[in-house]
Amino acid sequence: MEDIFETLVQHNSSWLKGRLTFYKYQGFWNTKDLVEGTILAQQSFKAKPNDVLLSSCPKTGATWLKALAFAIATRDKFDDSTSPLLTTVSHECIPFVEKYVEHNEDNHENSGSPRLVTTHLPYTSLPESLLASNCKIVYIYRNIKDVVVSYYHYMREVLRLSMEDSPFEEAFDDFCQGISLYGPYWDHILGYWKASLERPGEVLFLKYGDMKWDTANEVKKLAEFIGYPFRSKKKKLAWLKRL
Repeated sequence: MEDIFETLVQHNSSWLKGRLTFYKYQGFWNTKDLVEGTILAQQSFKAKPNDVLLSSCPKTGATWLKALAFAIATRDKFDDSTSPLLTTVSHECIPFVEKYVEHNEDNHENSGSPRLVTTHLPYTSLPESLLASNCKIVYIYRNIKDVVVSYYHYMREVLRLSMEDSPFEEAFDDFCQGISLYGPYWDHILGYWKASLERPGEVLFLKYGDMKWDTANEVKKLAEFIGYPFRSKKKKLAWLKRL
């Protein structure tokens, strides 16, 4: 796999002080470990027709979407005092496709049906098994102004860089040029948007702002789409009141 990196376009962002090298793979930028994870997933991930894929670009509401989907799908299994979401983050409850390793696959195979998985991969880089299976895909996007600000602060904190050492203006310029994790952001959105128009029964397109301002209706829409609708009006109202 090492040979492929010699053929890829590279970029070192000045505002990240050379601490990360980005590689352009299949039209999108990523770090070396995530490119390797992408290739491994494309080669080995085996999707099932009843899988539910939660997809997004980083910093667009993925954590919230995963928590909601997990809570919806497991509401008959856990109650308010036993849910794993009380003690761990949603990232630990739902495996990433591009970080899929053997021990995760074993856990995933025993996780019940439908299975929930998540990814930041662009639509065009999804493993072929996911596309061929016609499994459900839920995609969330967010206002680009909020995304770039959140991404800037997230990357700074991960790499322990101060705002003085990492000017926002440089990060903004990079983002506008499409150079960010899983970027260009607008191409990422466009891929799933087109898929939602072509396959409306399999791809649900959600907006972070709509989920924030109309949470109850968006949660009902999500629950219906992934196969866990609220059948009992009494139970539905009680659950939605906790949001």
